[in-house]
Amino acid sequence: MNAKATKKIWAAALAAAVALSWAPDSARAAQDKTYEQLKILVDVLNYVQENYVDDPDSQKLIYGAASGMVKTLDPFSQFMDPEAHGEIKTETEGQFGGLGIRIAIKDDWLTVMTPLPGTPAYRAGILPNDRMVEIDGETTKDMTLSDALKKLRGAPGTKVRLTLLRGPEDGGEGAWTSREFTLNREIVKIESVQSWMIDSTVGYARILEFSAKTAEDFMGAVNDLKKHGMTSLVLDLRNNPGGLLSAAVEVASDFIADNKLIVYTQGRKPDSRQDFRAGPAAPFASLPLIVLINEGSASGSEIVAGALQDHKRAVIMGLRSYGKASVQSVIPLSDGSGLRLTVARYYTPLGRSIHRDEKAKTGGIMPDIVVPVTRDVEAKLYSQWDLVYAQGKKPKSSAKKEDLVKDETLERSVELLKARDVLSSLSGVKTTVTP
Repeated sequence: MNAKATKKIWAAALAAAVALSWAPDSARAAQDKTYEQLKILVDVLNYVQENYVDDPDSQKLIYGAASGMVKTLDPFSQFMDPEAHGEIKTETEGQFGGLGIRIAIKDDWLTVMTPLPGTPAYRAGILPNDRMVEIDGETTKDMTLSDALKKLRGAPGTKVRLTLLRGPEDGGEGAWTSREFTLNREIVKIESVQSWMIDSTVGYARILEFSAKTAEDFMGAVNDLKKHGMTSLVLDLRNNPGGLLSAAVEVASDFIADNKLIVYTQGRKPDSRQDFRAGPAAPFASLPLIVLINEGSASGSEIVAGALQDHKRAVIMGLRSYGKASVQSVIPLSDGSGLRLTVARYYTPLGRSIHRDEKAKTGGIMPDIVVPVTRDVEAKLYSQWDLVYAQGKKPKSSAKKEDLVKDETLERSVELLKARDVLSSLSGVKTTVTP
């Protein structure tokens, strides 16, 4: 696209916009001022295209202008090129076509961190720490993580050929061997819920993020824990950055019934309030519950914690959450790019705004029981939560044994649930440790 063509397009857009003469006088005046200011952008674009020392890429200029414009709003609004927009859709939909391998750059090699259970990579016997040296015959030397992911993902049913180097077992000394794998890509579901029994009665469920599949997976996980004898639950939302508002509402509604308010959102216009309510019944309405949060808990995880706290349905334990109480809509644009725009803020059932204020150091959900944890321990805990899988073996932490640290917050939550059970079993003793 040359400078003249671009100028004509912008001029036509301006003319069409100014022609909106049906608006009230005050609105029209504001519009006129906006389009007058927009002329500066058109002038800059024209000067760059006509006078810059090299022939500029018009699309990059437009994308750059759109990105810069949106960055002035808040940290969560974002203009996305088609590739980034596609990645966002993959994350929120909770599935993609691929092999089911988590990879990273380790010791300058593209390395398998873990295959995911039930995926083509897992069934083929690919193991953690295998080094990926070729993808479809192309060397991975100097290949970025992003480029590798593009090559590994693709339409379900298509094939991909991998060459891996495998070291000696348990990291001992010995030769590395080369192995060839030809795998069919399949729909891979992003795991957002992990669960297991802590002991014979206390269940544990961690939600990593809120995607389209989370509510369904969480329901299945808790029902499975109940089959294994669970009588109380620890719900871990630490380091959960959020995700889909609808998924967070559904999870909270598993514990709250009677059409109670879970959260409401309020946009700029007075009549833009939206209420999100629980259903008439909840499958786990009477299940004793403790929710864990920390500074990495944001958005959707704060919606769940805030609703359960306001309705006195659970004990919230840990550290003050992040304080992201804004709602973003992802708007697809004509060329495949997208706009993630903050359109509202959300409030807890009692009308609390928990949005973070950096200057005042306020915001977030304050736990009912604060458990101080240093940042160093938090980082180590986050690392050891990452599980690796191999065929025929139980999942284990990716952290080295010597780097493992005690999870004091989790231990205290289990103690509290045990204390509740003991107190409630005593004759004539009534306890309200947790609903």
